[in-house]
Amino acid sequence: MNSTNIDKEKKYNKWIVVLSVVIPLAVAALFGVNLRKLGFDVEPLSFLPPIYASINGLTAVVLIAAFLAIKNKNRKLHERLMKFAIMLSVAFLVMYVAYHMTSDSTKYGGEGSIRYVYFFILITHILLSIVIIPFVLVTYVRAITNNFERHKKIARYTFPMWLYVAITGVIVYLMISPYYA
Repeated sequence: MNSTNIDKEKKYNKWIVVLSVVIPLAVAALFGVNLRKLGFDVEPLSFLPPIYASINGLTAVVLIAAFLAIKNKNRKLHERLMKFAIMLSVAFLVMYVAYHMTSDSTKYGGEGSIRYVYFFILITHILLSIVIIPFVLVTYVRAITNNFERHKKIARYTFPMWLYVAITGVIVYLMISPYYA
């Protein structure tokens, strides 16, 4: 392992820590802000949930395509797809926050055992969506600093977690969509 590559990687660590803390805190804070209830004359962005659910689905497809690209030793395609997956995740996050800042939260109306399934999926989705942030950032930094052995080691964990978050985002949407006002 080249110590220069590790030194390059280390210069990103502060940003990884800051973003891994700030993003979930900002989302949590903004999630609790409803602009309409604060007196702002804004239309609810009720058209966004199917769009950001589709973005989650597309992210899952892109992640799988990136995985197949690297398995086929197509590093350039893998790199492009991973950058696209990150952009999709950022777009999802912006739309998700915008929706929740302009609309009332939707309550899940399912009953019986399906209710427990929904909340299990929702809770694991939320928790892993927080955990995945530093994993994605570290994995990405290890790639851009040419620490490919270290990149591969963490990508083994990042990929399935990120894929789970993307797929469960779609499942949560499909399960709650009948209850949107």
